[in-house]
Amino acid sequence: MRRALAVLAAVPLILFAAACGSDDGSGTTASTGGSSGVKVAGNVGAKPTVTFPSGTPATTSSYEVIQPGDGTGVKAGDRVIVNLTVYNWDGKDNKVQGSSYDTKAPETIAVNEQLPQVLQEGFTKVKGGGRLMAVLANDAVQGQQQAAPAEPTKVFVFDVVGTRPAPLKAATGTETKESIKGVEVVNPGGEKAPTLTTKTKEKAPKDLVVKTLITGTGEKVTANQTLSVHYTGKIWGTDKQFDSSWERGEPAEFPLGQVIQGWQKGLVDVPVGSRVMMSIPPEMGYGSQEQQGIPANSTLVFVVDVLGAY
Repeated sequence: MRRALAVLAAVPLILFAAACGSDDGSGTTASTGGSSGVKVAGNVGAKPTVTFPSGTPATTSSYEVIQPGDGTGVKAGDRVIVNLTVYNWDGKDNKVQGSSYDTKAPETIAVNEQLPQVLQEGFTKVKGGGRLMAVLANDAVQGQQQAAPAEPTKVFVFDVVGTRPAPLKAATGTETKESIKGVEVVNPGGEKAPTLTTKTKEKAPKDLVVKTLITGTGEKVTANQTLSVHYTGKIWGTDKQFDSSWERGEPAEFPLGQVIQGWQKGLVDVPVGSRVMMSIPPEMGYGSQEQQGIPANSTLVFVVDVLGAY
């Protein structure tokens, strides 16, 4: 699935042909076949049924609006939340590569210049509750290096859930003065990164410890959401930093259910806009496995700004 999604950002130029779909009025949508001959059926909000024409797969990329939707429109620059299903159109098995309806984890796609042109345009033709079908063929890689073998033509079916509000720039709220013994955090204010110090002779806590440094005023995080966060991570006792989104200059985004247990348990019910500090024992982090410069059996310490939850 992730490999298929990489296609969305890997190709800068795509020729496209647009065609409109139809709605039979019963809540079930069905395409007219469009220029590609691919037909899409089923209810928006459920995994679609896709029928491929016989013969050679399309060599020209295109999009087709299956259902325009009646919610908020999508415009350039939006971050659109979609359920998507991806197929390899190889003219043989035409197998499904993945579907967010199976994983129960909608994807967020930025409608910007990094997206293939065919999708930049296609997404602006649908609204919340709509369905878009896109054929991405190998004409998408024109102008790029051709050393890699050609990928099968791919067919994406996107069900638009909605658009995401922009995340906060930094934690905003009331400072609590909470702390963890042996760890220091200095909050400089504004959008500046806090300073985390973990060099201490104090013994690391055996259990997960979560302290709220700034209490936000947003909705509380739930376990099935995707988060936008800034964070810095260090190792207890050594002050060794192993990661920082602040230093990279942009927040990290991830489904909460796909990160280490310490984050999964520590960030649930935290209000958006909060800054929290977490001490995570090895069994809720990376355990006995060394991980990208983090020694085995390390207690991890994070300071995290929760900027958005979707």
